Amino acid sequence: MLAKTGPVHPDDLVTNDLWSDLAAQQHMPEIDRDRLGKYRMGRLHQQLDARDLDMVLIHNPVSLRYAFDYRSYQLFQSRTPTTYAFLAADGPTIFHAAYGITDPSIETREGRALCYFDGGEEMADQSVALANDIARYLDEIGATRRRVGLEYINPSVVQALEARGVEVVDGMNVTEQARLIKSDDEIACMRWAIAVAELGISKVEEAMAPGVTETQLWALLNYANLANDGDWHDGRMLCSGPRTNPWLQEAEMRPIEAGDLVAFDTDMVGPFGYFADISRTFFCGPGTPTARQRELYQLAAAEVEHNMALLKPGLSFVDFQAAAYEQSEEFHEQAYPCIAHAVGMCDEYPRIDPIFRGPNRYDGTFEVGMVMCIESYVGAVGERDGVKLEQQVLITNDGCEQLSIYPLDEQLMS
Repeated sequence: MLAKTGPVHPDDLVTNDLWSDLAAQQHMPEIDRDRLGKYRMGRLHQQLDARDLDMVLIHNPVSLRYAFDYRSYQLFQSRTPTTYAFLAADGPTIFHAAYGITDPSIETREGRALCYFDGGEEMADQSVALANDIARYLDEIGATRRRVGLEYINPSVVQALEARGVEVVDGMNVTEQARLIKSDDEIACMRWAIAVAELGISKVEEAMAPGVTETQLWALLNYANLANDGDWHDGRMLCSGPRTNPWLQEAEMRPIEAGDLVAFDTDMVGPFGYFADISRTFFCGPGTPTARQRELYQLAAAEVEHNMALLKPGLSFVDFQAAAYEQSEEFHEQAYPCIAHAVGMCDEYPRIDPIFRGPNRYDGTFEVGMVMCIESYVGAVGERDGVKLEQQVLITNDGCEQLSIYPLDEQLMS
């Protein structure tokens, strides 16, 4: 049981915590932070050049972390964008309304309102001011194309820029495509984030017992991440028993019962800002799994194994979709939305859907250096149990390398 009787001294929770510091237990991979930053900036500049852009305005917190390792108030920034940066194809970077920048070489300027929270009914005027700032910056750097990329932003900004004769294109194309191919340092960051997530997973499995709540188990994953300087989880994807079917039910105060399946998806922005996206399903004893629980689990494992074996550089997304494992029709209605997606600092392009939902929305080709997550959810409509599994893999010259190594549940695989 996780709960203790009587008052708990803070020392028992933190000072005497002997498990959460992963660096004290295993060696962190070598990461050259300077080389990492130069690689990521080089990728962004390649995209600016390829798309014939003078600059891109970046405010997405993932993009700010990727481009500048800026991580202040990330969740607040995701819903109330305040900080933004001008990144030029050829010219200095300018930050606006930034918090906590200590590098004196980075110029910071006044910020304009990007959202209703800051601008209210004056957003149109704020957008004109921002458009004037951008036009002035283009003049400063000697830009002649007058082509600017914007990440998701208020439409009034686009209107104000177009009124100034500036052509606006989708800036997310720049940042998403830049993040697609990972360097060795990025993979090292991701290996560490995965190791932290799997430390949390081990504590979930260790603490899982009748009477423990879903939220108590989820807190262990969250604690392990924060204790190792990770950032956040995109959701609280942990459920048990009848709440495993259908999928996408977040953790509640439900006490786990003997005989339950406990399923979760880490969705974790971990150390260095890199994502650990791993799903596991465990059986909670005492007792033994039912034949149906084992059947569901082994079907999910078979789908993941089959689809991982397909991955190789040069394979198209459409061909992957066509050759992917297809569960029987009884599982189609509640199947996971995709069978594979890329991952870096978050869920990323590309996404490949199951074939029974129709042709994939776009095509492309797997390349060395891409990191993919292979997904499966198996649960029939109206039944009690469902199983979620997911592995994180690196595309290599020889196929793929499995990065997530936490073992599957032996009771459910037997």
